[in-house]
Amino acid sequence: MSEENTNSRIDYTLILIIIALAVISIFTLYTLHPFLLEKYPNATYYMSQIKWYIVGTAAIFVIMFFDYDRLRQVSWIFYALGVIALLMLYFHFPPGIADEVNGAWGWFQIPGFGSLQPAEFMKVFLIIFLAHIIVVHNEKYPDHTVKMDLWLLVKVGITSLVPIFFLIKQPDLGGVLVLSSITVCMILVSGIKWRIIFSITVGILIIGGTAFFVYLTFPEQMSTFLNDKGLSHVTGRFDAWLNPDEYSQGVAYQLINAMLAIGSGQLSGKGIGDFEMISKIPEYHTDFIFTSIAEQFGFIGSSIVITIFFLLIYRLIHIALKCKDPFGSYIITGIIGMFAFQVFQNIGMSIQLLPITGLPLPFISYGGSSTLTYMIAIGIVLNIYYRLKTYMFDES
Repeated sequence: MSEENTNSRIDYTLILIIIALAVISIFTLYTLHPFLLEKYPNATYYMSQIKWYIVGTAAIFVIMFFDYDRLRQVSWIFYALGVIALLMLYFHFPPGIADEVNGAWGWFQIPGFGSLQPAEFMKVFLIIFLAHIIVVHNEKYPDHTVKMDLWLLVKVGITSLVPIFFLIKQPDLGGVLVLSSITVCMILVSGIKWRIIFSITVGILIIGGTAFFVYLTFPEQMSTFLNDKGLSHVTGRFDAWLNPDEYSQGVAYQLINAMLAIGSGQLSGKGIGDFEMISKIPEYHTDFIFTSIAEQFGFIGSSIVITIFFLLIYRLIHIALKCKDPFGSYIITGIIGMFAFQVFQNIGMSIQLLPITGLPLPFISYGGSSTLTYMIAIGIVLNIYYRLKTYMFDES
């Protein structure tokens, strides 16, 4: 007979990883401060980042007071609030509050508070709601027939496509890709038969490969088509990725200077505050903060950052595997998908491995909404770990 007990614990390893990333973020923003003052005279981004980490820490303490299982009861409320916020941005409502930044309607400018980006919070809201949908479906249909698996796939797909639609309209390509990666990761662990997943994957690869081949074969025609559909930002990023030298003074300007900054750091970097290339990159404190680290601290510093992210993902996978509750496991899986994709995409776009998208580097890039979202996600993981249930004869 198994004996169940609740081992209340704090995951200090995960906390130390987040502290390390926070220190890197704040210190990097501090070294960038003199250069940022030239563009933003009244801004102190490193102090603002400290403030957001404090707010995020307070959010974690609040989250720890509640059993994460209660999220199942309110998951649809969070999801609905997120969709309503995206809907308001779609209609540019309310006037004067809904704000356009770099051609994208993705922010609310709240007096006395600052900017708020609903798409960031939507990531966590979607994870929680998808976890609830999958758990309820599997409880109702414990036998995984093809029909029921397809029905679950439809429910997950529709739930994800609603916020994805609004992010496409903003436009926010990075947010679309993150929500898609979250959805894919959660589908993989949902219990849907692998032959269904494999068939769909093959179909997507064929369609995607064909579209990419057509784009390479008929670039002008495809660019015209996408521009007519309001997706000119997509064609610009593909052009910059595939032919950076040709567009070095246009859409590839950031990419070329980012690679030059990373390369100039060489093995050990130029030293703290020594920037020669980074000032030529418009978003070197947000989307391209990895280049700031690489130029100052070189390959060694960059490798340390990547290693810490590897430890973060490894730790999250470890907790997900130990969790016996499906709801908790699904949530952590979605969070893993969110972090893993953003780290890979952000660093990959800086070295021309992937096209440029407006995605921050988790916990390091400056950003109030993003930092708070990541801290909330970590708070939920800590809550799940704190309430892990173990059974007699289980490994500790």
